[in-house]
Amino acid sequence: MDLHKGDTQDILKACRKHGLSLPEASYVMATACWETAHTVKPVREAYWLSESWRKSNLRYYPWYGRGYVQLTWEANYKKASQKLRTDFMANPDKVMEPKYSAEILVVGSKEGWFTGKKLSDYINDTKVDYKGARRIINGTDKASDISKLAIQYEAALSGFYHKTPALGFVTQLVELLKGILNAFK
Repeated sequence: MDLHKGDTQDILKACRKHGLSLPEASYVMATACWETAHTVKPVREAYWLSESWRKSNLRYYPWYGRGYVQLTWEANYKKASQKLRTDFMANPDKVMEPKYSAEILVVGSKEGWFTGKKLSDYINDTKVDYKGARRIINGTDKASDISKLAIQYEAALSGFYHKTPALGFVTQLVELLKGILNAFK
């Protein structure tokens, strides 16, 4: 498993920032790997086809899949815009930027933005269910393949991936303070 492929280190940085455990980060990395055709770089849905094809064939155009997690549907773009305080509605391609794509992947998986299922439903102190965790993103589609990738990521990350609770706490505190300041604007 190449931990320097594509934007792997950027995604792992986001995992640490949001306090993901080793198994959670392993699953998130497996998802990013699978959803980007193993490039670990943001991609567009049906990347091998043209924009005019997407416009003609995807009923949810222009809210088609983009990024590490293939963010899809207008409601999910709205949610990401609100949660990340960035306007993806005016420019859906902005989710292709690695800094936003990583946040969407990590926070969306952690909070259950995509299907209502979240990481802690499948990966917690009492269980690690990589196969079931596919429901966070896309039902059971390719769940076995992605589970195998997660196991490989866990083995590759084991021994040096450490979440940083202090950083997560500081990040939460900064976000809380931003919210308070915004309330006074």
